[in-house]
Amino acid sequence: MIGGGYATGREIVSYGAKYGAKGWIAGIGIMIGFAILAVLTFEVARVYKTYDYKSMIKVLIGPLWPLFDVVYILCMILVISIMASASGLIVEQTTGLNYWAGVVLLVAITGGLIFFGDSIIERFETWGTVVLYVGYIVFSGMVIMNGYKNIGQVLTTGDMSYTGETGILPVLWTGVIYVAYNLVVYPPSMFSLKRQKTRKEGVVSGLIAGLLMTIPWFLTYFAMMSFYPDAEVLGAEIPWLIMIGKVGAPGFFSIIFGVVMGWTLIETSTGVIHALLGRVNVELAECGKKEMNRKYQAIVTVLILVAACVMSKFGIIALIEKGYTALSYGFMLLYMLPIITVGVYKILKKDPIFRAEKEPELVEI
Repeated sequence: MIGGGYATGREIVSYGAKYGAKGWIAGIGIMIGFAILAVLTFEVARVYKTYDYKSMIKVLIGPLWPLFDVVYILCMILVISIMASASGLIVEQTTGLNYWAGVVLLVAITGGLIFFGDSIIERFETWGTVVLYVGYIVFSGMVIMNGYKNIGQVLTTGDMSYTGETGILPVLWTGVIYVAYNLVVYPPSMFSLKRQKTRKEGVVSGLIAGLLMTIPWFLTYFAMMSFYPDAEVLGAEIPWLIMIGKVGAPGFFSIIFGVVMGWTLIETSTGVIHALLGRVNVELAECGKKEMNRKYQAIVTVLILVAACVMSKFGIIALIEKGYTALSYGFMLLYMLPIITVGVYKILKKDPIFRAEKEPELVEI
């Protein structure tokens, strides 16, 4: 989620930073939302042993589960389109290579990771998160140290000049929308939840996930406040590159940024496609057919990526602000609301403390 959501910085503009001094309110809502939904997702998966998203969604919405398939696949294509567009732009702007070089690199590495399977994907995702965090701390620290005076001025004056004065509730609702469409990243994590055996592990893991998913959001938000309300930064397709350029960082920093963010874009693409392939294999197994082997999974991956690459030419800003917002409401109806209502009920139903099971009556003979 972090790779796809934060690599360019564009989503933080659209879902928080554009509100200037009140943008942090969206961030608080995002952190709480991510944590609660992660805890509930992990616990439903543990209790009902639903380690693929079809099984999970059938627990939550029963016969309506095919609707989630439609929304998930559309969002997956949209996410990968943004990843492809971002990869092309980042490679082009940081190395001078052709736009399509970055796109082809994304396709090739993602297909390779899918071919080599779960254990390689887990390692790639784990180390990718470490690399991403180091990168975010370095880049945001450099920008914030350069512009901390402007950050203070924005917050103390309540500056919201980029969008105009906006109330707290609309800003908070922006955070809810952001959490909703990012629910697409929960299914890719389900295959790794088999290791969680207790409720304590699920709750602690969920809270850690909510925190780790949001820290880079705040780092990027405060970095952007260093330049608020600069339209060159807030209106850019890849605000991070503009910010790094504005603080006068050495040229090699842009190349390092390209490598780090490219890695995380591949992480995101691999995760969402891996979840879909797991879903297809479950369906094949239920029909008594063989699961797709690694070769066919890699081929399907490349086909999905090619379709997404075609969409990527629509541009990051249009894809994020139009496509994501529309799909957010689908995830709200088919995942967010069900898991905080039906999910909670079913977790409690399975808990012996809350079960209202009658002891068998003794019959006198």
